[in-house]
Amino acid sequence: MPVSGELLTLVSVGAVALYTLVTAASRAIDRLLAIAEFYDVSEVLVGMTILAVGTSLPELSSHLIASLGILSGVLDYQTTSAVVIGGNTGSSTVQQLLLVGVLLIGYGNLDLSRTFVRESYLPMLGVFVVTMALAWDGRISRLDGVLLLALYVVYVGIVVTRRERTQTLREPPSTNPRRDAVVATGLLVLVLLSASLMLSVIEVVIGLLDLGGSMIGIVTIGVAAALPELTAVMDAIRRRSPNVALGTLIGSNIVNPLVGIGMGGAISTYYVPPAVVLWDLPFKLVTGAGLLGWTLYVNDGKLTRTEGGYLLGLYFVFVAGRLLLFPGQ
Repeated sequence: MPVSGELLTLVSVGAVALYTLVTAASRAIDRLLAIAEFYDVSEVLVGMTILAVGTSLPELSSHLIASLGILSGVLDYQTTSAVVIGGNTGSSTVQQLLLVGVLLIGYGNLDLSRTFVRESYLPMLGVFVVTMALAWDGRISRLDGVLLLALYVVYVGIVVTRRERTQTLREPPSTNPRRDAVVATGLLVLVLLSASLMLSVIEVVIGLLDLGGSMIGIVTIGVAAALPELTAVMDAIRRRSPNVALGTLIGSNIVNPLVGIGMGGAISTYYVPPAVVLWDLPFKLVTGAGLLGWTLYVNDGKLTRTEGGYLLGLYFVFVAGRLLLFPGQ
């Protein structure tokens, strides 16, 4: 088969696998939320587990399958590491800039409370700093991975014990929790199988085209994996409950590096492309800190449609800068 025909087949298979991954993850979240509603699980715990972790299922499943593939020798260490870490930072950047921008433009003015800043926004910035520090040497070791996972456990413990009851995006309660549990389990298995197929296809495509693995991760996993959060944003605009969506987006930016990179690093260790520590994480940190300073000290704690427009523009600056400065990564 000519290279062009082989490439088209691989891209088609990869697209189907990516679509299946995201769709199955979304359906699994719906089932798990319904079960949580049936058993009256606290809203804080739901937000920190099912919503924050569940909406990151595409990234987390990719990390798990990638690390197991690296450990077994089935997947290439350097290429696969670059793909999943690029997908991780790409997805969280879509959420931090593009989706928060969409939320602000769609909803309008939004007050950034001191409690939210203290319990969610500042921890997010702290996670960027810690991840960048651990990845600075170009590698996430097993010890680094365990440290990231431990930080997430500590964060969840603090939030669950301190945060007050808040509104969440809940499903109607399950009418048959056992059935929903079985279906959710099947969907999660499908998520893992789709992630495995997708990573295998991406590795072959990178070999054929001689592209940078982390950039491929950003434009494939990174964009597609943010679709569950986009659904949450659109639902929040419709229900006029923007704080829930903002909390989910910020929460996913905490979950992605701590749980995704942490889990993968603990299992197999990771190679970290220079672009991640020289562009991706610094860009996220600077824009996040800049937005916070502007909002609190210039805009009286309000996020407006103007800031939403700036965030949309900054996302495209991020992608363009990545392509221009690190074309081979």
